[in-house]
Amino acid sequence: MANLKTVSVTKSFGDIEALKDLNLEIHDGEFFVLLGPTGAGKTTTLRIVSGLEKMDSGQILLDDEDVSDWVPATRDVAFVFQFYTLYPNLNVRQNLEFPLKSPIRNTPQDEIDKKVAEVAKTLHIEHLLERETVNLSGGEMQRVGIGRAIVRTPKAFLMDEPLSNLDAKLREEMRSELTRLQKQLGQTFFYVTHDQTEAMTMADRIGVLNEGALLQVGTPDEIYHRPANAFVARFVGSPRMNLLKVHWKNDVLASPGEEMVFEITDTQRELLRKYDKPELIVGMRPEDISVHDERREHNCFEAEIYFKQSMGAEDILNLKFDKLVVQATVAPTRKTTVGQKICGYFDIDHAHFFDVDTELRIV
Repeated sequence: MANLKTVSVTKSFGDIEALKDLNLEIHDGEFFVLLGPTGAGKTTTLRIVSGLEKMDSGQILLDDEDVSDWVPATRDVAFVFQFYTLYPNLNVRQNLEFPLKSPIRNTPQDEIDKKVAEVAKTLHIEHLLERETVNLSGGEMQRVGIGRAIVRTPKAFLMDEPLSNLDAKLREEMRSELTRLQKQLGQTFFYVTHDQTEAMTMADRIGVLNEGALLQVGTPDEIYHRPANAFVARFVGSPRMNLLKVHWKNDVLASPGEEMVFEITDTQRELLRKYDKPELIVGMRPEDISVHDERREHNCFEAEIYFKQSMGAEDILNLKFDKLVVQATVAPTRKTTVGQKICGYFDIDHAHFFDVDTELRIV
């Protein structure tokens, strides 16, 4: 096991700045997920940590030892790629044996047999050991790829969106398998993905990366319930958070067309009085907006159900408030129909407030 750090890492490809002063610390035995959209710099980060890519400046520390100038083979980290990298001319057993037969390790055959048997049992692929890799399913190939990484017990595992090529059902199964495997091994996992579901369900901690900049690091709960800025608020959560630009005047928040005039709590009012701009952004999660047949006392506004998505466990409603459209989630047992007139109630206690210019969190 190992702790892993990137210290002020920068990397550019021509005029494109892929990583900007990246500082990460991944704890010993932690499942850390780097989350971000396509082009955020996630794969570049993994390639630099593994030694496959040279950084422009900065340091890579493994167990507090500077490995920045070490070649990949000496860093003792295992890379699980997005695309399966099995040797087609070797069967499953031979693929698992391959890393242990390198000149660097020169492992005795009896030890190789023992390690392969242990890994096959851990990944439930004992029955596949003599099978040719061309006859494996996608999920089986991914298990073998992971097995080839863990068979030599590296200090850390680097995983580059390893589930992205699987179908939805298999991805769900493999998320559980990987989480179980990491807990069983107690190893350090550094996993990158653009899929927030993977990040939220698997990670001990999440780092959110966008355009090469690290925006926030925290537990899944911290990332979801206290996003550091509007980008994190938009990116994490499905359906995404509703973000409304509002006017702030005389202790009252109002949408531009005054379709909504919000009454906020005393605590929120005191905090916002320190904010000296006439506009700000209010964020509301869809689960914090409910629908009612009759008007409530505060923060309930007349709306029409504009569009409805039935997801089984919940219904996603697009509510139209004059010129504004926001999303709310309700239980399927709450019978609703498109075109229905309702009162949309905003639970302002759970609101998030962001600076209109910097988009950083205010409260």
